[in-house]
Amino acid sequence: MPVSRRNLLASAAAAPLIGTLKASNTADTPSPKLKVVVTGGHPGDPECGCGGTIARYTSMGHAVTLLYLNHGEGFCGKASLNECATIRTAEARKACEILKAHPSFARQHDGEAIVDNQRYSEFRGLLDAEKPDVVFTHWPVDRHRDHRALSLLVLDAWLEGGKQFALYYYEVADDTMMFSPVDYVDITPVESTRRAACFSHISQDPGKWYPAQQQITRFRGTESGYAEAEAFVRHWQSKSAVLP
Repeated sequence: MPVSRRNLLASAAAAPLIGTLKASNTADTPSPKLKVVVTGGHPGDPECGCGGTIARYTSMGHAVTLLYLNHGEGFCGKASLNECATIRTAEARKACEILKAHPSFARQHDGEAIVDNQRYSEFRGLLDAEKPDVVFTHWPVDRHRDHRALSLLVLDAWLEGGKQFALYYYEVADDTMMFSPVDYVDITPVESTRRAACFSHISQDPGKWYPAQQQITRFRGTESGYAEAEAFVRHWQSKSAVLP
C-alpha cells in the first residue's frame, strides 16, 4: 500500500497516520484491474528499481509489462559481446517469469540510445499498443545515458498521447541523482521475490549492486514506516493511480 510523504509531513507522528491509511484501504470494494508498464534502460533496471512494486501488482491480479529499451548487448560479464543479447534476453525472461510479468523490448542498442523524431514515434507506438493505465520510468537526472534517453522517450509519449496514463519515476542505486520521492510502496512481503528477479540477471553480477539497492529500500522504508519500501515521484501533471 502506498504512503504519500505529503501525508507523513502533515502529521506530527508518522506511525498513527500510517495505521490510519492502512485501515482506510481495507474496504471490500474490489480495485479495477490495471495495465502497468515498467520501462527500463536495460534488462534488470525495472527489477532493480521496481521489482517489489511489480510483484505487488501481479499478486493483486494486475497485468504488468516490463519494457526494456534494448537487449543488453553492451555487457554480459566474461562472455563475448556477440552473445550478450541472447544471454540477457534469457535473463530478462526468467526475471519476468518470477515476477509474473510480460517482457517486451524496444530494440535499441545498449549504450547507444538514440532520441530523435523517429525513435519518439516508434516508442510511442510501443506504449500505445500496451494501453497502459500506469507507466514507470527512470528519473531523468541519472548517470546513464540510456536511462536519460528512455525517460525522454516515455515523457514524450505521455505528452503526445494527451497524458492518458499515470506517470511515475523510480530510482536505481548508484545512478539516480537528486531524487526526492513522494509516494511509497511497502515491498516487505515481496522482498524475496524482488531479490530472485534481480539475481536472475547473473551476467550483471547482482551480488555487487543488489546490496546498494536494498540499502535504498530500507532507507525508504524508514521514511515511510515500513521495513522496506520502493519510492516514486509522480509527474506533477499526471493523474494519480492506485499503487499496490
